[in-house]
Amino acid sequence: MSVDTVTHLNFRGAARAALTFYQSVFGGDVVMVTYKDAGNVQEPAEADQVMWGQVAAASGFRVMAYDVPAHLPWNQGENAFFVSLRGEAAEEVSAYWEKLSSGATVLQPLGPAQWAPLYGMLKDRFGVTWVVDVVSEYNAS
Repeated sequence: MSVDTVTHLNFRGAARAALTFYQSVFGGDVVMVTYKDAGNVQEPAEADQVMWGQVAAASGFRVMAYDVPAHLPWNQGENAFFVSLRGEAAEEVSAYWEKLSSGATVLQPLGPAQWAPLYGMLKDRFGVTWVVDVVSEYNAS
């Protein structure tokens, strides 16, 4: 038996654009179910918003997202969470960084760090903070 943890991002009307963007970065398949598709329209203006969505790539990348309906509280918050993207190959991680950084605010440029061959942090154009690094073996000495 195994369990997977998948980051689930909550938006207010930007889930479709965010999922489409992440699919353009990581590849894979994007699936979106709107409130209309699910027969759960409570506000006509929100009928085409995403009730459930996911990007799933062969590399193992997964992210889920939805649009919080207007009748529910939502606040993007300040540093409420980070999405950690870790890879074993510098070339692969650098390629993801390049794509994610389109329209982003770079908080820490991608480069060597004391604990990793490459490390960087950015806030993408949807307000999601990504911590990106190349996995290295931990050496306590």
